[in-house]
This record gives sequence, structure tokens and C-alpha cells, in this order.
Amino acid sequence: MSGGPVGIVLVSHSARVAESVAELAAGLAAGGAVAPVAAAGGTADGGLGTSAERIAAAAREVDRGAGVALIADLGSAVLTVKAMLADDELPPQSRLVDAPFVEGAVAALVAASSGAPLDAVASAAQEAYDYRKG
Repeated sequence: MSGGPVGIVLVSHSARVAESVAELAAGLAAGGAVAPVAAAGGTADGGLGTSAERIAAAAREVDRGAGVALIADLGSAVLTVKAMLADDELPPQSRLVDAPFVEGAVAALVAASSGAPLDAVASAAQEAYDYRKG
């Protein structure tokens, strides 16, 4: 493992959603150095859907050697990431994290920005399922 932080990739069917959640998470994690986060949303032609090429490029962009946590929004985004992991199309130590998209992204980025290792980043994101709003 390198001395760099865990990278975060947000995979959505919509480029605007992925970019907005990345911006929100980075804003909430601010207060020091923010771990690398990238949005991988939509298709190459700007439509709704998922793109393995966009996901791979985003993962390479944020990879600093400490692992990459990928958080996906819906069904085919999850399936695309799973297939890419099975086919070794993502950087070493890449992991699909089962977490709510917005809350999980914020929790993952805060943990990664504090220097947490991949397991702790994944745990922080998964624990977001326990946040109750009422």
C-alpha cells in the first residue's frame, strides 16, 4: 500500500447526479486535504446509463495505491462494477462498497480524507445505512 489516500468513485446512471454528489461530499469533507473523488456517470453521449470506460477512467484518476472504493447508485451500475472487478478491469484493491449513494459517499470521503485504510472507508460508507432521519 502507498502513502496516498483511498480514492472514491461515484458511479451513477446520471453524470449530473454523480458530479453533484461528488461536489457535496468534497464540500462536507473539507477542512483539510480531501481524498481524491471522481464521478463516473452517464454514457459517453451524455445519456442516462453506465459506461465501463468512464468507470475505469475515474478509478485510474483517483488511484493513489491505497485502494479505490466504488459506490454505485442503482442496478446496472452495480452490475457493471461487479463485472469489471471480476474481469480485473479496475486498479488493484478496488472494491464495490454496499452503501447508500449520497450518505455513503460523504462517509467514505470523510474517512478516506482522514487517512483511513480501504477497510475502514468501506465500513464507514456501509454504516451510513444505519443513519435514521426520523
